[in-house]
This record gives sequence, C-alpha cells and structure tokens, in this order.
Amino acid sequence: MRKRCKGMRGLKTFFTLLGLLYYTLATGQVTGGQFAMEFLRMANSPHVSALGGISVANPDNDISLALQNPAMMRPGLHNQLALSYNSFYGGIKIMNLQYGYHSQKLNTSFFGGVQYLNYGSFSETDNTGNIIGDFHGVDYAVTVGASRKYGEHWRYGAAVKFAQSKYAEYGATAALVDVGVNYYDTASLIDFGIVAKNMGSMITKYNPDKTAEPLPFDLQLGISKRFKHMPLRLYATLHHLYEWDIRYDNPTDNITTNILGTTDSSKLKGDHTVDKIFRHFIFGAELSIGKRLLATVSYNDLQRRELAVSTKPGKAGFSFGLALNLDKFQVHYARNYYHLAGAYNEIGLNLALNKLFSIGKFGEKVGWGKEYGDWD
Repeated sequence: MRKRCKGMRGLKTFFTLLGLLYYTLATGQVTGGQFAMEFLRMANSPHVSALGGISVANPDNDISLALQNPAMMRPGLHNQLALSYNSFYGGIKIMNLQYGYHSQKLNTSFFGGVQYLNYGSFSETDNTGNIIGDFHGVDYAVTVGASRKYGEHWRYGAAVKFAQSKYAEYGATAALVDVGVNYYDTASLIDFGIVAKNMGSMITKYNPDKTAEPLPFDLQLGISKRFKHMPLRLYATLHHLYEWDIRYDNPTDNITTNILGTTDSSKLKGDHTVDKIFRHFIFGAELSIGKRLLATVSYNDLQRRELAVSTKPGKAGFSFGLALNLDKFQVHYARNYYHLAGAYNEIGLNLALNKLFSIGKFGEKVGWGKEYGDWD
C-alpha cells in the first residue's frame, strides 16, 4: 500500500511537471518556421518515417520509438541497438543510432540516441562572389532518457537532449527535455501516448548580440489499436496541440476571375474549420504479413497541404514502409513523399545484441544476456 501511495505521488508530480513545462514553453512559441534546430522534428528511424514522421503510441519491438516518446522504453527493448541511414533531399546525409538497457536492480529502463545530419560542403565567397574557400554544415543531437512502470498498464519517462548546429563560423547549442506517458493494455491491444517535446533553451546563440531563437516545442498525442482477429494495427497521431490554427494562408488561393485581373479571395476568408482540424492529424496502418513481414502506410495531412502542388499533388504526404523481423535482428525500410519532386528513402537495422554475442563474466554481471517480457 505504501509503495502504491509513493507511486501515485510520483505520477502526480510527473503530470504537474508536464503541465508547468507545457504552459511555460507553449505560451512562448513562435509559429511559421521561426524555430532554430528544426532538425529535432525529423523522424529518427525508417519505422517512424513510414508512420508519417511521428509515432508516440506504438507498442512494436523497436528501440527507435523510445526517442519519439520516452515512456515507450521498456524491459523488452533491453540491449537492442538501432542504426539507420537516410538519403534525404539535396544530398543531405542523416544517420541515427539508438540503444536501450534495462536495469532490473533499479527497476528502470534506460535509452540513448544520437541524431546526425551532414549537409555537405558549400563554396564560401566574398562580397563580389569570388570563391575564397568552402565550409561545412552539420546538426546533431545526443539524447539520454529513462522510463518506469506505474500500475499494470502505465509507463512514464523523460529524456534530456544536447543539440548543436554548426554552419561555417556560426554555431549554436541547446539543452532540451522530453517528457511522456504511455498506456498499453495487452488484453485490448490499445496503446495511448502523450508527449511534450523539445522543451528547453539555447545555451549559445548563432548571434550572441541577438535574442535567443525559439526551439521547436511540440505537444503530441497518439492512439493505436490492433485487432485481435486481424493482423492489422491502426494509428492516429495529433501534433501541434498547443496551437489551434496551424493553417498557412496561401496567397495562391486568390483566384483571378476575369480579364481585368479581379481576384476572388473567398478561399482565404472562410473559417476552414475542417482543414484546421485535420492538419493536426497523421493516420497510419500496419499489416502483419505472416510472422516476419510488416507493411506500413501513413498519411500526414499537414505535409500534404503545405507541400503538394495544387494542380498535381501526387503522393505528397504519404509514406510507406516494410520491416523484416527475425529473431536476432530487424531490417526496416521507408519511403516518404514530401513533394511531387520525389521521395526520400531510409533504411535501418535493429540488432538484439544479447542474442548476437556475449561479453563473458562482465556481461553476466551487468545482465547483458538477460531477456525480459516486453511490457513487464
């Protein structure tokens, strides 16, 4: 009884902290692409890319999901290592790494991750356009976090991040926090998650003489449901919950109505309630094909509305993925369509290190080879 009371106080403290952080940071955000370190919003694995770029309520056995919601880290992800490579647009190279470890002694599950973006080399010129050299652009973030169980179905977790951007002689660093909660019922196969991401502040600024740039805070909520008698799981994710209207009033919605050039701006003046609602949503589905293969499809409404060409939208906003799940490793592939110009491809490998090799007596000492129930 005493343990339960302590756990209840801990959970109440967690929710209070979440509320205070959300209120403090959400009221200070600036919308419309005015954030520094936007790369922190990017998907950190092919599995996440295939689900539309965000996945905060997903009980799959994939360590990369812990970087989406720290509460999804759990004993079943003990000693799993994930590596991925993303051939992004414009020759940008993106690499991600995640690792999980469960401490039975502390009854806590830990994880860490590294996100690295290399923008390549650029020509440096003087005021008259003469090339005087070259420079590189990189972004990276290092994350460490932990989660614990509460009651039968709940987990709560938090992660801290150190992020840095460097472009030629300009650079900035930031410290950030993610906090999340996850509810998973193994009987009904329903998963619910909520997470507040990228709460923090700049440590050093790109320009020391200017006000610190705002960071890409987001409040996200997700739910997923797997059917008992059908190998299908459906997903719905909501993002930007701290702001109701994230719609962009596109000037091209003005329509020229006659030869004199009179314009009809009625599309801009409507309340667009349905549009405003659905821009917060990502929908996805995963179908298990046999015991080993997983096929994924998703639709990101905001991505399609903002990046599709009105006369020929193509597949903008849609993502697809495949995963091969074997006993000792998983192979993930994703193809995400941002725009009519094409899609980016991402591939990843998840390794169960405790099943692949041992590290002797030291490994026995630290529980390297232990296997735990997934949601114990």
